[in-house]
Amino acid sequence: MTDEEIRAAVAADVPAVKAVTDAAYSPYIPRIGVVPQPMRADHEANVAAGKVFVTGDPVLGLVVVEAHEDHLFLDSIAVRPDAHGRGVGRRLLHFVDARARALGLCEVRLCTNVSMWENQRIYPRYGYELLERRTDGPYDRVHYRKRLS
Repeated sequence: MTDEEIRAAVAADVPAVKAVTDAAYSPYIPRIGVVPQPMRADHEANVAAGKVFVTGDPVLGLVVVEAHEDHLFLDSIAVRPDAHGRGVGRRLLHFVDARARALGLCEVRLCTNVSMWENQRIYPRYGYELLERRTDGPYDRVHYRKRLS
């Protein structure tokens, strides 16, 4: 597999999925004051359910998506810190759009913690529009959507 290919994760990928997720999200713990939700996810169950897609060998990045009746929810996107600036995140975001279209869905939704301000600059550049800010348990989140043409 090349670094550009994106494939469904398999059981053997679960340790890498956890490692990449932890590496991507752990720097935010001091900023938001709690462990980010993606670090608490059941990676094994998500992989078994076909929700996780990875790129790179070894894994450089991943997305966790969940199809709903009217949209694809981008639950998590994570890129290994040493792979930042190599277009991994961009390729993953384009993959999410293509996945939604392949499933016949015309909208992608996501949320990010309000304290992850970097994400709030990135998502609008990829066509996401801010919907609302809402508190979900210990998380103060901003919710976005992208309508696909």
